[in-house]
Amino acid sequence: MNIISEKLINFRVYDANQEILALADVELPTLEALSETVSGAGIAGELESPTLGHYGSMKLKLKWRVIHGDLTSLATPVAHPLELRGSIQRYNAALGVYDTEAVKIVARAIPKSVNLGTFTPAKPTDSESEFEVSYLKVFVGGIPRVEIDKLNFICIINGFDYLAMVRVDLGGL
Repeated sequence: MNIISEKLINFRVYDANQEILALADVELPTLEALSETVSGAGIAGELESPTLGHYGSMKLKLKWRVIHGDLTSLATPVAHPLELRGSIQRYNAALGVYDTEAVKIVARAIPKSVNLGTFTPAKPTDSESEFEVSYLKVFVGGIPRVEIDKLNFICIINGFDYLAMVRVDLGGL
């Protein structure tokens, strides 16, 4: 089967009350492993060694068309549960037909900054909210693919928990 995932058809963002948030775009977090340079005898040079299950700051950015209540509500200094639900367009090259696949991202996000944007007549304000993400879970086609919970030592990628043995080593966190 030759399935080509082509593009995100559309998406919605939901808050803790499962209300749809009014916004323009979302910038998703980058998963960048914390690493340390390893060098010494037996190594030809240096090697950036990632630390299992540990990631740098994961930022989520919501871009708003204008200033409104959703932007100010999410500015409160608490962890906000956010859920992004999208639909990916796929093309089946063998059959010559299109179908869709659901993608869902669940995040626990703490506000870091709010950029109120600009005031220009007859233009959007292009306001932005930036969050620090402590919990992230990604589903593709209903299957959990990534779960990172920094505060509970969980790092599951494609079904394997890379921090399970670390939790045991640390006394069963």
